[in-house]
Amino acid sequence: MKILVKVPATTANLGPGFDALGLALNLWNETEFSPRTDGQIHIQVRGEGQGKIPESAENTIVQSALQLYALAGQPCPGMDIHCLNRVPIGSGLGSSSAALLTGMLGANALLGNPLSEEEVLKLAIETEGHPDNVAPAMLGGLVASIVHEGRVISLKLPARANRSPMHVTIVLPGFDFPTHQARAILPTTIPRQDAIYNISRAVLVTEALRTGDLDLLGKAMTDALHQPYRLPLIPGAQAALQAARQAGAAAVALSGAGPSLIAFSAKADEQIGKAMQAQFVAAGLPARIFALSASYEGAEVTIL
Repeated sequence: MKILVKVPATTANLGPGFDALGLALNLWNETEFSPRTDGQIHIQVRGEGQGKIPESAENTIVQSALQLYALAGQPCPGMDIHCLNRVPIGSGLGSSSAALLTGMLGANALLGNPLSEEEVLKLAIETEGHPDNVAPAMLGGLVASIVHEGRVISLKLPARANRSPMHVTIVLPGFDFPTHQARAILPTTIPRQDAIYNISRAVLVTEALRTGDLDLLGKAMTDALHQPYRLPLIPGAQAALQAARQAGAAAVALSGAGPSLIAFSAKADEQIGKAMQAQFVAAGLPARIFALSASYEGAEVTIL
């Protein structure tokens, strides 16, 4: 028996939805699990992160798989894991959440699915510490999450753009900006007007994505809680954001904590990506362009 697990990239925050909103993207990691009987775990990584991601017990997929075996009260008989990664690591596109879910879903399938999808999602959110990437990676589409009485509640929102299609351009600069560093620079308290600014805009971002209203998305996808602190630390990011708008993007924001930027437009336009890339290059950073779309499907598990 072999198990194929596919998990999409995700973009979190979407401007004002800090730690609450996330959207799945059509960029997928694919991982094949095969059972062994000798207790050994072998993992091979190809594609994004090859040569950087550990092929050992330190790998997040291995750790999360073993976590699920332990939770199920079962010893791990061993497994072979073959990864084809398309989601760049350290990009603001949810690579760590994708790896976490991959390991749990693969182990759960090898065990005969003792945990429901809801239980796997709950475990992944508890392990990750925040739901904004894990939830859309699991559920697909646009997902809003809250914490209620210590329990995370994630809801997939209707987000099929029925007014017009939405195209997504991601530009990823070659800049190391770990999430823990991006979080450490944020203030511990915020002014009331900044809270109001984000709350009101987060509501409108969800409505804009539901209806496909790019004009509204452009007005609402701004932020006062995290981008003013993060953008200045990424060389060229502020200029790239402005360049994307000038090139025709309706809305632009940091993808997650960065360093990548995400731009939304009514049509696929390579000039938007090139405009952002040029600003990063001018600031001394190489940058890659990804032309994507939203994914309304989440993680998939297939028995081969």
